[in-house]
Formats: sequence, C-alpha cells, structure tokens
Amino acid sequence: MTEYIPESHWRPALAARELRPFPASGFTSALVVAAHPDDETLGAAGLLQRLHAEGTEITLVIATDGEAAFPESTSDERRELGRLRRTELADSLTAQGLHEVEPVWLGLPDSGLSAHAGELTAALAELATGRELCLAPWPGDPHPDHQAAGLATLRAAPVTSHCWSYPIWLWHWLADDDPAIPWSRAFAYPLDQHEQAGKAAAVAAFASQLKPGPRGEDPILPPEVLAHFARDTEVFFREPPTKSAPHSRFAELYGGAPDPWQVSTRWYERRKRAVALAALPDQHYGFVVEPACGTGVLTRELAARCDRLLAFDPVPAAVAQATTSSTVDVRVGALPSDLPPSGVDLLVYSEILYYLDDAELTETIERSVAALRPGGQLLAVHWLHWAAEAPRDGRDAHRRLLERPEFDVLVEHTDEQFLLHVLRRR
Repeated sequence: MTEYIPESHWRPALAARELRPFPASGFTSALVVAAHPDDETLGAAGLLQRLHAEGTEITLVIATDGEAAFPESTSDERRELGRLRRTELADSLTAQGLHEVEPVWLGLPDSGLSAHAGELTAALAELATGRELCLAPWPGDPHPDHQAAGLATLRAAPVTSHCWSYPIWLWHWLADDDPAIPWSRAFAYPLDQHEQAGKAAAVAAFASQLKPGPRGEDPILPPEVLAHFARDTEVFFREPPTKSAPHSRFAELYGGAPDPWQVSTRWYERRKRAVALAALPDQHYGFVVEPACGTGVLTRELAARCDRLLAFDPVPAAVAQATTSSTVDVRVGALPSDLPPSGVDLLVYSEILYYLDDAELTETIERSVAALRPGGQLLAVHWLHWAAEAPRDGRDAHRRLLERPEFDVLVEHTDEQFLLHVLRRR
C-alpha cells in the first residue's frame, strides 16, 4: 500500500496559514480545465457549484479520458475505462447540480499529455477567448499530466483572464513546508454544507477510481486520499503573468474609453486620491515625479504642491489628456527606463508597481533609491485586489519596497481596498 501524507498533517497546517479568501464572485464566464475526469471534482467542486449558482457560464475541458489509470490494462480495458469515466463525469456533474455543463473532451492520451503540449495549448487557446476566469491543475502538481494541463492553460489564457490553479497530488506527496508550494499566492474557498454534500456525491460517482483495478491494483482514490477532499475548504493558487503587463493592453483600454478606470469620477479613486494627498507629510515639495500618470487627475493635484513636476505614461492617448502648465512636464515614458537619475524630492507610484514583473520591479526600486535625494520621499498606493494583467498584487509590491534598507516608513495605511505607504530615503 502506498504511503501518503495524512490529512491529520494538513488540518493544523492549513489552519495556521490563515489563507486569504478566494474572490469567487463577479465572473461571467470561466474556462475550467482538467487533465483527467475527476480532477475538477476533487480540486474545485465546491467553487464550481458557487460559480454556477452565481450564473457564471462554465466551459469544462477534459484533456484525457483517464483511460490509463491502471497501467497494466489491455487496450480493450483502457477503451472501456475511458468510456466509463465519461459516464462517471456526467453523473458527477448531475450530483453537483451542473447537469447542463457539457464537457469538451479532447481525447488526448492519458499519462502522455506532455508529448501533446502544442495540441493541448492550441485547443485551449480557442476555448479561452473572452473567458474572465481560467482554472486548471496546479502546474507544480506532482503528476506530469497535471503539470502539462496547467502549463498549457497558462499559455493559452488571454492577458485579460484571471488565472488560478488547483492542487491534487500536492496533498499526498508534499509536506506544508515544501518550498515548491507557492503559499504567497494561496487562497481558500470555504464550502457551505450544500456544497460539501454535492462534492461528496460527485466524488462517489467515480466508482472506477474508488475500487481496486482489474488485476487487484490499489484504488486510485483510497480512503486516505479521499480524506484530503472531504475538507470544508478548497485551496487555489493565483497564477499571474510572469511578464510585465504589455503597454498595448493599456493602449487598448484607452482606445475603448477616454478614462477606462473612471479615475475622475469613481468614488474609490476619489477617496484613495484624497487619502494619498493627505498622507504626504510635507505641504510643498521641490521636484516631484509621477510615473504612470494616466489622464493626469492626480498630476494636477500634485502640481499645486511642488515647484516642478515630471509625469509620464506609456500610452500617448492618456498623455494627451493630462493637463500641463509651466511647472509640469508630461511626456510619453515608462518604468523603469524613464525615471530621472537623481535629485527627486517625491516619487509617486499609484496603481502601477503590481503591473511590473520581477526584473522590472527590481530595477524600478533600484532606480527609485538612486533618484531620491537623501530625505526624499516615496508615496506608494495600490489596490489590494489582483488585476488580471498583473504579475503580483499590491501587498507584494509594497513588501518589495519595505524590504529595502534605504527606506524608513513615515506613513502606513491599510484600507479595505488599498494599501498606502510613505517612505523616506535615508
């Protein structure tokens, strides 16, 4: 009998993590990918029930028929198992109240997905178009098919999709302190009693995985494995882009609306702006730099509190809207290359740092340290939610700033919607 890490290990480990809640509301469409029929049920049945109840259009894609669950099976036995597992998935969806979700079967070889990565990615790219949410197996899961399905989904997902993954074999093969587990990107979805009951019934529908194989092989899902999926919580990992958000994406947004974030009118933006300006310790500054100035709404407020202001944005359509005066220089530019080399009294980063990948954020912070004179200040204010195009959230961007020994914290404010820091260069 294979030895697995017991659920008794995971209960206290997960409780100690205090994971952030999964943002399950607000999605109109979702692409859900599974390597084998039952992956989606084990890893995400509770969430799928919630999405369905909220009216999310769900496209469920099954990469393989799961026909190779028992490797010693003959060709005929594999074909029969594949047919059976398709039937079991239909029964499982019905048990969850998802009977109208019609799975898309790709029919790729079970236990051989990595050799068909191109074909899988191409099929998913067509299906992912316009999907707000993409959910797939965790790309780091200790199963090659799960890894292949997760990676293909991330390659196929449009830049506008919120990408998430669900682990399966992690619970059996990895301990909670394994460095491969991305806990900083982990979120929890709590299941209510109805969702727990639906998930239990759905798992029970996969009878072929719960009983011994045709030659007496151990069940694929023995009781000690099923215990991991009888929890009242499902865990998901955010799978953000690995590269900075492309400037073309922002140009597209400005092409669709002159003020795509409604910076001048939306209450969140107005309140955040007022808090940010009030947080600045000095009434007046010498030289202020505002990257990613957008249409210049904050720029105009800053101009009244400084001698000279440089504002820039990578989108010409945004720069064209920013109001200029004799003390304000507004131009097309981007981080990190267009930061001035020195002499800055105040740097203002509003809703921009989380759009940068690791390399560009590191360089931006390095250049910021160099640009600020001793005693100069840095204002950072960022949304706490995670934008689809962003490689990180606001918490992570601010963490990277706070780790720098060159900065002292002057002001710290945690709002329910945004995080704000004012730092002083030593």
